[in-house]
Amino acid sequence: MFKRVAPYIGEYKKYTVWAVIMMTIGIIASVLPYFFLYQIISPLTRGDSIDMTFLLIRVAAVAVCEIIYSVTYVQGLVFSHVSAYNTLKNLRISLQKKLEKQPLGNIKEMGTGRIKKVFTDDIDQIELLLAHAIPEGIANIAIPVIIIIIMFVYNWRLGLLSLVPLVAGMIAMGMMMHQGMSKMNAYYESAARMNNTIIEYVNGMEVVKVFNKDGDSYKRFGDVVRSYRDFTIAWYKVCWPWMAIYTSVLPCLVLLMLPFGSSMVLDGVITLDKLILVMCMSFAVGPSFLKALNFAGKFPQLDYKIAELEKMMDKPALKEGTSDFTGSNYDIEFKDVHFGYDETEVIKGVDLSLKQGTTTALVGESGSGKSTLAKLLVHYYDLNSGAITIGGQDITDMKLESLNNRVAFVSQEQFLFNTTLYENILIGRPEASKEEVMEAARRAQCEEFINRFPDGIMTQAGDGGKQLSGGERQRISLARALLKNAPIIVLDEATAFMDPENEEKMNAALDEIVKDKTVLVIAHRLSTIKNADNICVMKDGLCIASDTHEGLLQTCSEYRKLWDASVSASTWKIKGA
Repeated sequence: MFKRVAPYIGEYKKYTVWAVIMMTIGIIASVLPYFFLYQIISPLTRGDSIDMTFLLIRVAAVAVCEIIYSVTYVQGLVFSHVSAYNTLKNLRISLQKKLEKQPLGNIKEMGTGRIKKVFTDDIDQIELLLAHAIPEGIANIAIPVIIIIIMFVYNWRLGLLSLVPLVAGMIAMGMMMHQGMSKMNAYYESAARMNNTIIEYVNGMEVVKVFNKDGDSYKRFGDVVRSYRDFTIAWYKVCWPWMAIYTSVLPCLVLLMLPFGSSMVLDGVITLDKLILVMCMSFAVGPSFLKALNFAGKFPQLDYKIAELEKMMDKPALKEGTSDFTGSNYDIEFKDVHFGYDETEVIKGVDLSLKQGTTTALVGESGSGKSTLAKLLVHYYDLNSGAITIGGQDITDMKLESLNNRVAFVSQEQFLFNTTLYENILIGRPEASKEEVMEAARRAQCEEFINRFPDGIMTQAGDGGKQLSGGERQRISLARALLKNAPIIVLDEATAFMDPENEEKMNAALDEIVKDKTVLVIAHRLSTIKNADNICVMKDGLCIASDTHEGLLQTCSEYRKLWDASVSASTWKIKGA
């Protein structure tokens, strides 16, 4: 497990080494008082007298040892945490870079919850390994091992007796870890199931209240929480007896040494002062050994989290070229494009041409592949086969940055950062002047609601843009696209949350900015795209027809059916209204 993390330590490895050295010095200092204690007790067992100077020197030595232990052990923890937190920083940066290289679609499929858990919770758990388990474990194991060897050299019989509790404790710990590992995956699955149910319960509370489903929803919530509770308690009940055994037995090396050692003293095999010396050494072994082994129970959990982290980091990167844009123009070609999510193919060989300076619309029923086709153009995913070219250059041959500079993508679900509206628009082109930002906001019809706020365009958008309505967020997103002024524009239901009045304004703004640009539009309301230069009708992942609005009404029954449904929906009204 440490080998997986070691490459990220880098130059901070020396801090880990120094942490081990300082902690080892500290533990030696914590062990020495037992030898001073022996020096005080041993003369008394022989009937010798102790003068006050002799006693005060040993007491002072004990105090000095405690001070050395406190200073060196704390300094060791400082070194270990410097190494640990810089390693976590390197790990997060490495993960962030790998995520940046992955298809954006895959990242969205992971979900913000899982990514947040990996970046914060799981990586934070590795701090235990680097800051405590490694340096403290090495230091707390090394000294007891050395002491046990000395005990064997001093009296092999007493050394053997001291090993019996250690062996018994190790067997108990092994049984506990075996029981724990057998249920580890099921435990994490149960925890994930409970977390997902809680999130679903909270997010769906409005629907639950409206339709009076409190009982059903809470029953499911309660069942999952109780299931997690019962599973966890059952798991702990299996582990607790073994935990009780090893935590009780491991520190007590004198368990057999005291009765058998006393018998050996009475039989004249060893002297009393030797027994006392070995017993004092055993008192130094137990706490350090137990502290080191307590980290062992954390390793399986850490190993599981690191494995999950590596699984995320090892996903294939998005195919990306190294060249800038070299296309001759901004004509777009979809050439026999195939794509699928997992094993399900959703785009089944699409051929489509988008000429520079024209608007092409994708229409079709939900699930026909419209949005997927648009996302493939902006390189959210890699194709299974086929090619997408801009001006004759395959999009996988150019740098992603170069592609992004030439495409503005506005979807129906837009995210605003928790900063000012001005800075949210400025994302479109960070080097733009304030006048250009204000002009983009005006052309996107943002002035109407911006002027309502006391701080105007410097108003905070709130978390996820919660200060604005859905339509207002979309207009801010359109302002970003206007400011970017990219030669290719993709609009995926960009007017989905607009009321009729504002949609008319938006369409007027769109008509103004799409001149001389290659535009791909996706819309369910066909009235908004009937003037497009070309309309592609999608069905089951195929482009079954492509023509103007008038042409498709004459030649494509699928489009005619969609158009009739659109007209019917637009004229629908409540009877008697």
